[in-house]
Order: sequence, then C-alpha cells, then structure tokens
Amino acid sequence: MTTTLQGVIPYIATPLAPDGQVDRAMLTRLCEHLIAQGVHGLCPLGSTGEFAYLTRDQKAQVVETVVSAAAGRVPVIAGVASTATADAVSQARDWAALGADGILAVMEAYFPVPDSGVVDYFSAVADATALPVTMYTNPNFQRSDLSPGTIETLSHHPRIAYLKDASTNTGRLLSILNRTEGRIGVFAASSHITVAVMLIGGLGWMAGPSCIVPGQSVQLYDLCKAGKWDDAMALQRKLWAVNEAFARFNLAAAIKAGLKLQGFDCGPPVAPQAPLTEAQEGELRTILNRLGAL
Repeated sequence: MTTTLQGVIPYIATPLAPDGQVDRAMLTRLCEHLIAQGVHGLCPLGSTGEFAYLTRDQKAQVVETVVSAAAGRVPVIAGVASTATADAVSQARDWAALGADGILAVMEAYFPVPDSGVVDYFSAVADATALPVTMYTNPNFQRSDLSPGTIETLSHHPRIAYLKDASTNTGRLLSILNRTEGRIGVFAASSHITVAVMLIGGLGWMAGPSCIVPGQSVQLYDLCKAGKWDDAMALQRKLWAVNEAFARFNLAAAIKAGLKLQGFDCGPPVAPQAPLTEAQEGELRTILNRLGAL
C-alpha cells in the first residue's frame, strides 16, 4: 500500500450498537460505500469519529474493522489522540500492528503545554512506528495548538509528512506552506474553502462532511486537479451548505443523521452529545436532497 496521501479522505463516523459495541457490520458497509464513491483514503478515529468519547477497546475495534474493509484498496490513516505522550505512543504502535498505513496525530490537553512539549509529543508519536504521520491542528477545540513555528520545527522530522489544519485561516495555510518549503503536505478541513486550499498548493481535504457527500467531494477534487477553477467554485458554492450545517450542529450528530438518511444507521452520537432535533434533521434532509445525496 502506498502511503503517499492526496485527495478526499473522509473522517469516518463510528457506528455504535445500543449496547455500546462497535457495529462492525455497519462500519464495513460504510467503508465499502465510501470506497465505491471514489474516496482516496479512510480516516477512522478523526474528530467526526468521536475519538474523544471512545474507549481504547472501541478504538481498536474501529481501526481493525476499517483496515479489514479497506483491504489495501485505499490507505487507512488511523487517529491517535491522548493527553499523555506514553498513551499516544502506545496507540500508534497498536494501530500500526493492526495494519494502518498512517497515523493522524492529535494532541489533547487539559493543562496548557508549551511549544517544546508539543514538539516532544508529536516527535514521540512519529518515532513510535515507521508510518507517516499527519499532524492535526484545530485551535477551536485544542487547548495547546500547533503554532506555525512549531509546525516548521516538526516538518524536519523524517516521518512527519502531512498537516491537516482546521483553523479556518487559509492565509495561515499559505504561511505554513512557505515556511515548510515542501517538507510536508497540507490538507484542508471542512472549515476551509477547499478549492482555495487546492489553489495554493493543498493536497486535498480530510473532513467529516465527505462521509455524506463523498461522490460530490471527489468530483470537486477532480475539478481542482484539472485546473477547472470556475467549475470547481460553482460546485463548491453548492456544497458549502453542508459545511454551514456542519458548523452549526454537533459534528458527529450531523454526520450520523445524514448517514441514517442515506441508509447507514450509525446510532446516536455518544452521550452527553445530543442527536439532531427533528427540525435540524429536516434541514439536513433538504440540503442533501438539493445536492442529490439522498
């Protein structure tokens, strides 16, 4: 399996049965559906996958199931997240042993961590396996963010190959691309205008909304790669309604509601997160209908 990443890589929702067990059959179905729609990779245990709410055993079941479902057809980039470096290192090693093709590294924090500690955390995760690492930064949710200077420092690590940035600041992405001088590839998030990120040199996007509009997302990526920017922006404008809904509603709840409308019942988001209200679900149904996603 090649570990060169590009394109549309959905953050996969985590289907859970009423007893809290991972619904492996539903997760396998979802992976098959996404691959059939042309996505370029799968990312279990991203933010939309509710990594912050799952037990270690549930996380392992998710990674094992997605690796098995992918069967080498697309790379699997498994999420690693912890407040403790030793636990993050342990997760990375376990996901590598389960067959993941790469690591998406997230730093959780309760107390603030200085830049030197952030560098140490991501370096330790990258040192733990031979897999390429994608750093994930989201200043809206993370207590200790990855500053551009920290990213520049980490870009010199031989296995830190990518960055997924959810800052909403496209100018920041251009600064990072300039400062890292090609050492790492940059992926956008659903909070960015992905066409703009592709235009400045981005590789694609890792995002939850691609779970419910995978075919449309791949079409958008293909238009960008072909340099058909006017057509890409026309499609981007239509798809932006999904991003707007995603920003207003609970992340996992919105994706799980959309997937249920499409025949993939992944259960409600993990408590204490709340599912969408009936009115919110109706709004999402209208958006997906307009996009031909139902």
